[in-house]
Amino acid sequence: MAQQVLIVDDTEINLILFAALVKKLEDCESHSFSDPREALTWVEGNVPDLVIVDYMMPEIDGLEFIRLMREMPGREVSPVLMITANDQKQIRYRALDMGANDFLTKPVDKVEFLARAKNMLTLNDARKKLASHADWLADEVRKATRKIVERERETVIRLSKAAEFRDPETGAHILRMAHFSQLIARELGLPIEEQDLLLEAAPMHDIGKVGIADRILLKPGRLEPEEFEIMKRHAQIGHELLEGSASRVLQAGADIALGHHEKFDGSGYPSGLKGTEIPIFSRIVAVADVFDALTSERPYKKAWTLEAAVDFLKAGSGTHFDPDCINAFLKVWDQILAVRLQFTETA
Repeated sequence: MAQQVLIVDDTEINLILFAALVKKLEDCESHSFSDPREALTWVEGNVPDLVIVDYMMPEIDGLEFIRLMREMPGREVSPVLMITANDQKQIRYRALDMGANDFLTKPVDKVEFLARAKNMLTLNDARKKLASHADWLADEVRKATRKIVERERETVIRLSKAAEFRDPETGAHILRMAHFSQLIARELGLPIEEQDLLLEAAPMHDIGKVGIADRILLKPGRLEPEEFEIMKRHAQIGHELLEGSASRVLQAGADIALGHHEKFDGSGYPSGLKGTEIPIFSRIVAVADVFDALTSERPYKKAWTLEAAVDFLKAGSGTHFDPDCINAFLKVWDQILAVRLQFTETA
């Protein structure tokens, strides 16, 4: 594609001269304007590879032209060759501040014009190729990063499912509660990056159960007080398994594992945190996890009805659960039901 050279000069003879010289340059197409306002209109729809502009023009001089062009998005680096008189050093200084790249003095020497224009076009072409290469590299980095994230996500899911072989409360549960958590986070207005992070980290909330003995983890009836104290250790175990990782997902998973059994009134475990002392991810997961556990059938219990589970959440708002998280959960109820249909125990 031919390089686009813009010529702006209110003197017709200069336009003809410069256009004729541009024709001598390889693979170039000139666009001449005697009215700077018409030239600016052209620039709005085109990105010039070189701008040749005279300083002395009525209404809009060369300095103002450069300023107005540089304000246009994508025109900040188009090279500018300004035509000035020999005694206009102060004008040149101001032009440099405005964004001019080079100068020619009147009367214009044809050999110098061709050399300077060719050099500026060559540099601009190299800049565009470098920018294109940088865009390509950035795209390749995004592709590679996406693959890493996908592998990390698969690892997290497989790690989270490790407890599935020992704990009947897992399976599709980890997928449902993760998506419930994302919906709550979205309704709360968390940034999209945080929503995505929560979706990926939430499945690890109960990974610490791999460290709990089968006699307690798989006990069909109510746990004795001393057994429950052992069961509560899974929060700390999960945190210890995941903490210290360079992965943001595992870091978030460590915090969730540690805090999702804390209660809003401070009566939870393992640290007895209260209110906003509990990390927001843990407060969100607490709602999502309890709701899905209540409404899922297990060998040791029947599934609660949706109405009963919602009543339980409402009753625990402000004591067990963060009221804001409960309100957010209820506002996305239709989407909660859609997730339940999407991720079934046999899916």
